Amino acid sequence: MHYLRLLCPISRYALPKLAQFLSPLASLTLPSLYHSLNPKFFAPSQTSHANNIDDSVASFHCLLHMHPPPSITKINKILGSVAKAKQYRIAISLFAQAEFKGFIPDLFTLTILINCYCHVGQMYSAFSMLGRILKLGLRPNVITLTTLLRGLCMGNKVGEALDFYHDLTGKGFQFDEFSFGTLINGLCKVGKIRSAVKLVQIMEMKGIKADVVVYNTIIDGLCKLGRVIEAHEFYSTMIDQGILPSVFTYTSLIHGYCSIGKWNEVTQLLHEMELKSIKPNVHTFTVLIDAFCKARRIVEALTVFAKMMKCGERPNVVTYSSLMDGYCLMNNVSGSKEVFNKMVQSGVVAGVVSYNILINGFCKSKMVDEALDLLREMRHKGLVPNVITYSSLIDGLCKSGRMSFMEDLVYEMHESGHTPDIVFYSILLDAFCKSQNLDQGVALFRHMVAQGIQPNVYTYTILIDGLCKGGKLDDAQKIFQCLLMSGYHLNVYTYTVMISGLCRGGLLVEAMALLSKMRANGCLPDSVTYETLIKALLENSENEKAEKLLQEMIGDGLVK
Repeated sequence: MHYLRLLCPISRYALPKLAQFLSPLASLTLPSLYHSLNPKFFAPSQTSHANNIDDSVASFHCLLHMHPPPSITKINKILGSVAKAKQYRIAISLFAQAEFKGFIPDLFTLTILINCYCHVGQMYSAFSMLGRILKLGLRPNVITLTTLLRGLCMGNKVGEALDFYHDLTGKGFQFDEFSFGTLINGLCKVGKIRSAVKLVQIMEMKGIKADVVVYNTIIDGLCKLGRVIEAHEFYSTMIDQGILPSVFTYTSLIHGYCSIGKWNEVTQLLHEMELKSIKPNVHTFTVLIDAFCKARRIVEALTVFAKMMKCGERPNVVTYSSLMDGYCLMNNVSGSKEVFNKMVQSGVVAGVVSYNILINGFCKSKMVDEALDLLREMRHKGLVPNVITYSSLIDGLCKSGRMSFMEDLVYEMHESGHTPDIVFYSILLDAFCKSQNLDQGVALFRHMVAQGIQPNVYTYTILIDGLCKGGKLDDAQKIFQCLLMSGYHLNVYTYTVMISGLCRGGLLVEAMALLSKMRANGCLPDSVTYETLIKALLENSENEKAEKLLQEMIGDGLVK
């Protein structure tokens, strides 16, 4: 969609007007415009009430009742400070009051409003302000148009942002590095890296030099997509262009290499930072700590943490949470709790994520009472539990057989307005199936589908296992065959569950046939798959077949 068409019913007037103003604006640059506009409305007011919204609103009302009325510049000054404080709806409301009093907006006023409407997600209203700019005979500047581009990108409407960009450039408007940077950032966030790189090439063709921020955006985007080698090549190009990398550049590359386990490259990058006197910041250290924790290398994570403290970088809640998670992954929930306590003692405020890590750790360690104590502590501190909190607790309560407590939490979660996700439904389904409440489990599954939540392979596997163990093997087989026919990529766990169900039902021929189909579909059996079949074959005195499977198991390296 071309957003300029949203200017109806004034679009026939607006479009020629916009084209008329493009040529004189082509020579304007964003830095100079920002410099001239900052004192007007982008920077906070220097008056005593600049950071107090209530005072700003009171002052605004005073301006509205002044005789003679003040200039629009004074109105802009307060509107700008309110918008700077991110009170966008208040700024919109104040403008409406000023307009009612007869104040006529200028370009600065309408640009502030465009910015506010973009931040509250009302893009139609933002573009209607562009229409007003043109109708008043004003010249939209690069800030105004870049703000609209940013608004579209913020609303995940990057395609529409590109359309808007092409509409304007097709009429001769010349964007600058800030405008390109806005588009490139939006494209990278939605994974359209190729389009972002093309924009960098267009910048170069137009003689606009991409800065380190633009390169960092693309490098970070590539790393997040797992394309770390390409990111490093882009980094080399940046160096060749004479652009010095920043700590953000290195942190993105370090994160990328950590995510694919290339620790030597991580060491090399840290060495490069040292040679270039670029000090790692809290984000760099946190990335390293998180990566070591996820790799269950807690000693290295603690070493980085100690170095971080020595360098004078103060760990934040993300740093502590990464360490806590690392201890939980090592099944050391007491170590995680110690880190939590140190975090609180250091003055860092624990949030919902930190509590969720601990609650999940306690539940997995079958320490449900301790997890419930943490839930009470969260409430006492005014923290609102989320779906992850409830899911962890419900899973722990179900596995400890405390179904009545679980029902209370499900009710509380519902009353709190939280929307259950697929993880939550899978936990409940697993609980019903394992507690031999299969009918309730099937009813829950149907309710989930009716709510528009698409089951995943894990959810289907729970249901198939429950049906097999509940004596409904035919239903389990139908679901399994439906998954195969629908093109689901079933994993070894799903195949093994179905094979186990067939063996339990005495259908050994079908179980062996499914083993063959499993291999044919590129899914290799594991030790549990073999052991399930071998046990069933031995119980049915089919020793030769069992011996053959044992040899295959040895050949696959599954027997030590």
